[in-house]
Amino acid sequence: MAGGRALGVLAGYLMRSRRHVAARNIELCFPQLSAAERARLLKENLRDSGVMFAEFALAWMGSTRAIMRIPVSFEGLHHLADARAAGRGILLVGAHFSHLELCARLVSQRIAIAGMYREHTDAAFEWAIKRARLRYADAMFTKDELRQTVRYLKSGGTVWYAPDQDMRGKDAVFAPFFGEPAATITATHHLARLSGARVIAFFHRRREDGGYAIRLEAPLADFPGTDAAADTARVNAAIERMVGEAPTQYLWMHKRFKTRPSGAPPVY
Repeated sequence: MAGGRALGVLAGYLMRSRRHVAARNIELCFPQLSAAERARLLKENLRDSGVMFAEFALAWMGSTRAIMRIPVSFEGLHHLADARAAGRGILLVGAHFSHLELCARLVSQRIAIAGMYREHTDAAFEWAIKRARLRYADAMFTKDELRQTVRYLKSGGTVWYAPDQDMRGKDAVFAPFFGEPAATITATHHLARLSGARVIAFFHRRREDGGYAIRLEAPLADFPGTDAAADTARVNAAIERMVGEAPTQYLWMHKRFKTRPSGAPPVY
């Protein structure tokens, strides 16, 4: 982890384009901060991004014994039990934090989960990642395997995924994210509508002592509604709250606002 922090600082200077993206995202999402405060947040975020490499390696290749030694606290697991007692599937909606993969594996020690993900174009990389994830995940579904995902949810399964990356196409809408229009996939609305699953926000952050805190909120009330765009805005609002709890640990290097509404100027 210490080596990862040092790597993150170095990578921040070598990967200038990504450093620019992170700085621009922080500027857009935290206009209330001073220039000095945003620079401090960026520096801490770059250091955290290096830790991500160590956490991914631990999640994908760490032994069960190593994972069991990681200090972790859980809050809200009873919401999962309540949903299962009612015969409902569960959509765990998370976000792209540096430790998302490790926290998914930590949760899998308590409950069986499946995941949704975007396929990688490199065949070897895709094979390696899927193989690593299936060491702890019950199943893995691509974004195009909607029927299989719905079937899994209807059977009472729990699916984790993060809908907070830039998306384009007919299944995406512009929904506010820290006040900025962000192209966001509407899959949360459609999966809940088709499967009857309950949607639960999945919060996770790295603690100062090196452990992790995982919290599950109560299911979103009256979800899904009749308006996919409104539901997607509710999901983005939940992710905003996740980021607010651990802003240095979020993946700011991603071009979240790459796709813009018609006529809007680019931000990167």
